[in-house]
Amino acid sequence: MNMYELAPRRLPAPGERIRNAMTCDVEDYFQVSAFAPYIDRASWPERECRVEANMDRILALFERHGVRATFFTLGWIAERYPQVVRRIVAGGHELASHGYGHLRASDQTRAEFANDIRSAKALLEDIGGQAVLGYRAPSFSIGRANLWALDELLDAGYRYSSSIYPIAHDHYGMPEAPRFAFYPNGPDGLLEVPITTVHMLGRNLPAGGGGYFRLLPYALSRWMMAKVNRDDRQPSLFYFHPWEIDTQQPRPAGLDAKSRFRHYVNIDRMEARIEALARDFAWDRMDRIFLNQE
Repeated sequence: MNMYELAPRRLPAPGERIRNAMTCDVEDYFQVSAFAPYIDRASWPERECRVEANMDRILALFERHGVRATFFTLGWIAERYPQVVRRIVAGGHELASHGYGHLRASDQTRAEFANDIRSAKALLEDIGGQAVLGYRAPSFSIGRANLWALDELLDAGYRYSSSIYPIAHDHYGMPEAPRFAFYPNGPDGLLEVPITTVHMLGRNLPAGGGGYFRLLPYALSRWMMAKVNRDDRQPSLFYFHPWEIDTQQPRPAGLDAKSRFRHYVNIDRMEARIEALARDFAWDRMDRIFLNQE
């Protein structure tokens, strides 16, 4: 879109591998938006929480391969499992915000959203002992109807967001948004970094993780991310969740067929695929790639 200014990028030197951004949304299986009609939010504290064990596996995998990543962490999780936050920081990863209680930005008033992002930031910084610069809205719930959220993020002290997904989707998406890092309100404002897409057949196709990564053959996902590196000369941005590697997670009763398929498809293959990604690409934290924070 011409109304937005793309962020300048340092092109890699000849022969230099492009560093891609590895990200993880730290939430548990019962907190996903698709389960909201089936799981009462008030029941969260009583449910079996599996995020700590899953995070241990993810952090160990990243350590084996020398991957440094950005973890968009719920305040609700940080408050109950501060040791998870401290392990993220101790591993050399970036700690970022996913809001407090996994409420979609589009379901909150402006005042409610401002309170949510500020309280989550303060909590994470207090536990992690480092500045929190990044934010990702639950379910990529910032779009054309609530772009005011980006102003609130800037006012709250965030430097970048990864909350606008430039695809057409039944739950979210702003397909007319730029595919790569851009300034919605000029270079003095907040930087928005979208999840990776490939433009083919006249539309943006998702190429940066989530359920699509579990559904598609790994070779196709690898090809799409490599294409972005090769043809667009841009870093790919990948995301996943701890529950996506957990085949033993409890299964809520009464799920509709679409939600059940989207949540559970190929989770038995996910950990091996992330391991393959760790081998096949160069990875780093979002703040280092997009903010030049070393």
